Amino acid sequence: MDLGIRDKKAIVCAASKGLGRACAMALAKNGVDLVINSRTASELEATAAEIRAATGRAVTAVAADITTPEGRAQVLAACPAPDILVNNAGGPPRGDFREWNEADWLKAVNGNMVTPIMLIKSVVDGMIARKFGRIVNITSSSVKSPIPELGMSNGARAGLTGFVGGLARQVARHNVTINGLLPGPFLTDRLRSGRAEAARKAGIPVDEYIAQHFSKSPAGRAGDPFEFGEACAFLCAASSGYIVGQNLLLDGGAYNATLG
Repeated sequence: MDLGIRDKKAIVCAASKGLGRACAMALAKNGVDLVINSRTASELEATAAEIRAATGRAVTAVAADITTPEGRAQVLAACPAPDILVNNAGGPPRGDFREWNEADWLKAVNGNMVTPIMLIKSVVDGMIARKFGRIVNITSSSVKSPIPELGMSNGARAGLTGFVGGLARQVARHNVTINGLLPGPFLTDRLRSGRAEAARKAGIPVDEYIAQHFSKSPAGRAGDPFEFGEACAFLCAASSGYIVGQNLLLDGGAYNATLG
């Protein structure tokens, strides 16, 4: 299927591994040139080289902290007029809200709400002027079904979702769409590290533990990052201009509802 985005330009944040990397690869396979970002230069350069080799597309790696004004400026300098923006950042830590102080909350809100809003602010008017834009915010299944030990993620990402719900409907007439991708469990380093201790206590390898744990879900497994990347590319397609302000939940059916 031709998504109609060949030779478009995209910024993909936190793209050295995991779901961000999967999104970058899927876009490049559909002919998109990339600026990818993460904090760790060595991992980022390795990912950039892999995407170039697999797709033949131009990939510029910008090692910077996207949650800072300086980091955002570096990324935007490398791609000042993107057609596609994929917002992504590492999630806040798990824990009990009684353990978190004000600085913890401000860091979480900055990384998972303010940062994507600032990036949207920087690029959306250019997209409007060019009559094409696709913005995808990677948030979390916790936006729809809160996870108690992820209170900071629940709050910050839900705040972003609320803001975007209004803005998406203001810009849609200009062929600029803003949507959310809400991942459940995917086989990423983050999932593996989060389950490592439980696997150690169970005396089995972490991937075996994950397979056993998620065998109880409707899909019978955790997600493959490839599937997530393909969903991102679909939302960025030229033919997806009528998908406005939606939040696509990819959780293998874990969220049990008839509607919504």
